[in-house]
Amino acid sequence: MEIPVLDFSKLEGEERSETMASLHDACAKWGFFMIENHGVDVELMEKVRLLVSQHYEENLKASFCDSEMAKNLENNGYISDKDWESTYFIWHRPCSNIKELTSLSNDLRKAMDDYIDQLIRLAEKISELMCENLGIEKNHIMEAFSGSKGPSVGTKVAIYPQCPHPERIRGLREHTDAGGIILLLQDDQVPGLEFFKDGKWVKIPPSKNNRLFVNTGDQVEILSNGAYKSALHRVMAMKDGNRLSIATFYNPAGEAIISPAPKLVLPSHYCFRDYLNLYTKTKFGDKDLRFQSLKNMANGRPSILTGEN
Repeated sequence: MEIPVLDFSKLEGEERSETMASLHDACAKWGFFMIENHGVDVELMEKVRLLVSQHYEENLKASFCDSEMAKNLENNGYISDKDWESTYFIWHRPCSNIKELTSLSNDLRKAMDDYIDQLIRLAEKISELMCENLGIEKNHIMEAFSGSKGPSVGTKVAIYPQCPHPERIRGLREHTDAGGIILLLQDDQVPGLEFFKDGKWVKIPPSKNNRLFVNTGDQVEILSNGAYKSALHRVMAMKDGNRLSIATFYNPAGEAIISPAPKLVLPSHYCFRDYLNLYTKTKFGDKDLRFQSLKNMANGRPSILTGEN
């Protein structure tokens, strides 16, 4: 099964329409895709990968190996309530906590801050493209996510260490993401990420050629009125090598009020005779205009087809 790969450089040329159609298809039918030529500095991406891996080796590996979970894996059957991962979370917006993570080197903090600045711009671009494909205002997702101080942006940094008994535990259990747009800088060597599609688990390959992996969370599914899906996914524990995962979440602010975009909601709570009245007058017209007229009438506005209240 070929995972959608979108070349964002084509958004500026003659292949824009085809690329936009591919993006819409990926969001509607898959809930995940890869992007290349995304505009994020590839040297910076590699620097972040390197520094995160160094931080794990120097600060986290020993404590993970000495943890009760790691020790008990040898003696237990399948462990269903824990994940085989070493992880920490960095908040970026609206407030950053990166200075409070004192074990992080200055080089890692600086590289992460620079990387996130570029990633937020990419997330905003993706949100605008989604809105364009959905036929709603370009800034709708950004404004819906913003709250009083902008969106909530954070990064889960995870290492999935080499596992001696991968059949006994998940790297990360099955779930959908709660938030909005997730941009993943993942390992370029070790696999393990899997997404569920059409009744099957799809193996996501390591990210070659500086591709970023993107998936949509629950809030995008809600805002799009179900047009775009959040997909179930998991991480398998692996016997060969550590897997690196740097997942940045472009999410709504905590106080943001989330609901489907009004333009995407079908009319509701109308009397069938009113629909039949519209239908007999506009049977050979545009169905969407009938639906919009019913919405207008429910909100006390004139029908766009008949002018009636």
